[in-house]
Amino acid sequence: MNYTDKYLPKTSAEVVGQDLKGLKEFVSNFKKGKAAFVYGPVGCGKTSAIYAIAAESEMEVFEVNASDARNKSQIEDIVGSATQQQSLFSFNKGKIVLIDEVDGISGQKDRGGVTALVKLIIDSPFPMIITANDPFDKKFSGLRKKCTLLEFNTLDHEAILNKLKHICENEGIEYKEELLSDLARRSGGDLRAAINDLQMLTGEGKLDNLELIGFRDKTENMLNALLKVFKTTDANVANSAFWNVNEDIDKQMLWLEENIPREYKGKDIANAFDCLSKASVYMGRIRRWQHWRFLVYAGTLMSAGVALTKKEKYKEMITYKPTSRILKIWMANMKYQKRKEIARKIAEKTHTSAKRVISDVLPYVQTMIKKGKEFREFDLSEEEITWLRK
Repeated sequence: MNYTDKYLPKTSAEVVGQDLKGLKEFVSNFKKGKAAFVYGPVGCGKTSAIYAIAAESEMEVFEVNASDARNKSQIEDIVGSATQQQSLFSFNKGKIVLIDEVDGISGQKDRGGVTALVKLIIDSPFPMIITANDPFDKKFSGLRKKCTLLEFNTLDHEAILNKLKHICENEGIEYKEELLSDLARRSGGDLRAAINDLQMLTGEGKLDNLELIGFRDKTENMLNALLKVFKTTDANVANSAFWNVNEDIDKQMLWLEENIPREYKGKDIANAFDCLSKASVYMGRIRRWQHWRFLVYAGTLMSAGVALTKKEKYKEMITYKPTSRILKIWMANMKYQKRKEIARKIAEKTHTSAKRVISDVLPYVQTMIKKGKEFREFDLSEEEITWLRK
């Protein structure tokens, strides 16, 4: 089970680092014609706080993500229906209508969406709560007039660290204080990201390095690209899938190779691999003859080509995974970069070359550190010293 789900706050007292007085008062003293507009940065606990308060109040939550109901007709159909129906499970206590991530309403295609929300707020017999990162965008000017603005602050380092400690102690995870503190600091106030990182880094029951966090960031970009390819039959959408992915095309092909059998079935698998193999042929010609004009063909085959081999979108949601080859390559690169950075620091202090440090000095330094010597004169960070001890 994901730690983010397992450690969701069950009560308002468990919500980390936020003052919930205004939100509680809005729910308990709800007056028709006004909504609550809860805003703050990603991962600060907006949605989980709303669910915790609803649970305490024995109220159902009807949640709609604004990216799924963006224009006037969608909002009227989905949200409008919710405001007109009594709760099926807690009719004595009512329900909360939650419009999450309203930032997703934008552009010409979403015209009328905000106006429709305002009308529903006026007529809704149930408390409506809207969440966003930035409520002061000019497109929300009419919406703000019908809302009570409630700010959630960026979580501080100490609040996130205490939550991570609680999870470690509850799960029996061994950790070093300085590494856990560094993990909390790297999250930038995003508790959800910090908890996800903790679970990813402690698969063996202990936290002893933070190197995989960089791999997590690359993985998230790649997963979004795979979703675009596998869950569309629109060539233009698929063609743009890898535009923002900071990975070379060979690694992109490895990701596709690993996950095509997870997503596709029957002849769709064969057809997708046929496109992938043709893309590989073009890449071979590029390497052999430096014909870089072929790159556009390779990219189109592995994106739009793979996307259009299926007759229709598969509705089942699949967990995509990297190949072990990619992870091994990435770990080797990270190890090399870490060693290179440490060698650079030592070379600067010893007036020699980094290459000489790696071959002659670093093995000695590593042995001495394992025996308790700290070499503070080299200005090595705690993470680098921990890495050398391993």
